[in-house]
Amino acid sequence: MSHDIHKSAILSCSGVVFDIKRFAIHDGPGIRTTVFVKGCNMTCWWCHNPESKSDKPELFFSSSKCRNCGRCVAACPQHAHRIGPDGHVIDRSKCVLCGACVTACPFEAVRIIGTIRTAADVLAEVLEDRHYYATSGGGVTVSGGEPLRQPDFVYALLWAARQEGIHTAVDTNGNNGRGGYETLLPVTDLFLFDLKQMDAEKHKAGTGGSLKNVLDNLRWLSENGATVILRCPIIPGVNAEDDGHWRQVADLAAGLTGVTAVEYLPYHRLWIGKQSGLGAAVDEDLRSRPEISGERIAAIHGILEQSGKPVSKG
Repeated sequence: MSHDIHKSAILSCSGVVFDIKRFAIHDGPGIRTTVFVKGCNMTCWWCHNPESKSDKPELFFSSSKCRNCGRCVAACPQHAHRIGPDGHVIDRSKCVLCGACVTACPFEAVRIIGTIRTAADVLAEVLEDRHYYATSGGGVTVSGGEPLRQPDFVYALLWAARQEGIHTAVDTNGNNGRGGYETLLPVTDLFLFDLKQMDAEKHKAGTGGSLKNVLDNLRWLSENGATVILRCPIIPGVNAEDDGHWRQVADLAAGLTGVTAVEYLPYHRLWIGKQSGLGAAVDEDLRSRPEISGERIAAIHGILEQSGKPVSKG
């Protein structure tokens, strides 16, 4: 009985989830379900999930879907929506996320990103595909945002998944207190560990986070039995052009026994539309930055292979 009470208490833990992606194949081995949680402690401009940065639910507006029908204007009790000569304008300072506009819109142009869910609720959805995990060597991955911003919820979900015999993974930026990793290590089969920049000043400028903290946590995980895949975004104007950066990454990976592979993540521009949908301005210089050429990606791949670890596109 005590075990049932303990399990029930853990599964009642709640967190803010903004998406659950089934049949994911780039977030760890096999076929997986990736659970995306909100909240991040870094400020990377290139983040492909800008909707994950805030800890709280947010209103998202897709201008390409809007037909200016005005139903949201009529439905909103806070008068946050307005349609005029300048198009559809949302006064986000008035929005209380009641969802009236979401219900009223027939074109799905507005939606709320982020829902409070219990670990039990999410686990039930994860378990729907357990057959595919078993046949492919897959499992569940928690991503974000930064999962360690919601450590209790993430622990609860991974603990419960482990009880069901499901492989678990956490995608982390490394910029967290040691205690969070100590908590999650016993219930995490794989860490997907992001490494964005090897120069401390550039790392601070680009992400707002401490490179020393990131590297200390990476080394601690490697030295304490964790299995780690090092994941490195290729970002124009940040690290894409810098061979020295990639050589340092290769050297670092070579010296860490816990790092079993290195993945690179080429920059893409999907963040631009997402950021606009959140009502945030997009810097024109950043908007104009191109994606990475195949030739440059191949060169980076070659440098990373010097680590002696398997290298692939993530």
